Amino acid sequence: MGLRLFIKEHISFILFELCVVLFILSLYWLDGFRNINTALYSIIISVMLLFSFLAMRYFVRRNYLNKITQLPNVMEDALQKNAKTVEYIQTEQYLHELYHVYQMEVQALYANQIRQEKFLNQWIHQMKTPISVLELLLQNDEQLDKKSVQEEVDRLKRGLDMVLVNARIEKFEEDMQVEQVQLGELVKATINDNKRLFITKHVFPVIRVEEEIIVASDSKWLKFALGQFITNAVKYTFEENKKIVISAEKNNDTVQLHIKDEGIGIPKSDLSRITKPFFTGENGRKTGESTGMGLYLANEICEKLGIKLTIESEVGKGTTVTLTF
Repeated sequence: MGLRLFIKEHISFILFELCVVLFILSLYWLDGFRNINTALYSIIISVMLLFSFLAMRYFVRRNYLNKITQLPNVMEDALQKNAKTVEYIQTEQYLHELYHVYQMEVQALYANQIRQEKFLNQWIHQMKTPISVLELLLQNDEQLDKKSVQEEVDRLKRGLDMVLVNARIEKFEEDMQVEQVQLGELVKATINDNKRLFITKHVFPVIRVEEEIIVASDSKWLKFALGQFITNAVKYTFEENKKIVISAEKNNDTVQLHIKDEGIGIPKSDLSRITKPFFTGENGRKTGESTGMGLYLANEICEKLGIKLTIESEVGKGTTVTLTF
């Protein structure tokens, strides 16, 4: 197979060399040179030199040609270095780099698949809780507690929103639409969407965002990220009659939005890891409701929107999330 490939590769070269020899002989013939024996001797010597050159060339390239004409059984077969000429060495280097790029893409896809499967398993496990509560409420012979039903429905809705965002974030750019967003209105809408959670936890929102503060962003994605920060602030405020203060300030070319709670705070050992996927930390284990994906998705959205996210916290005093536009 290697020899056949070599001949196919050099057939044009052989024909060209033969044409050159015939051309030179025809020039001598036209100039009056008529010695046939000398002409035949020249042709034979030229052919011998040509085939000697090709034989040495084939001997140098034989291992490489045999490698590329045989299908590899394992990747290590394809990565063997058999080339000895400059051209083939460069070709091998290119193929090795191409394989490296391919491996990186495969690993990224594999990691994303594992992340999606793990998230889906945790999400399904978490969604069993509100469904079980709803089933118990329906089995109760007493009058149906609409407030309790609504709380569980809200938990299901928040879970569905999260799984939809997780599915769509890989194609974020296709779904992004930058516009002028009135920050105060967006904050109010986000709090209104979670008003039952505030009422249930007996936590009060305080909004200090001026109406004229406007930022360039995607309102839908930004609202989801804000929702994660606000719901986390409420969920991890275990004492009643506490406040969630949401304020904004404009400094030259930047706008900062602060979400400050009076909750239990985040331990320093967890603070650097809270935006990692599936990290629930000490606080997540206390509630038993965390998938470890809320802050991860919110952080991903902030990065894609060009928003700098800063989280500061002190155990027992609360947490402050700052978004810098």
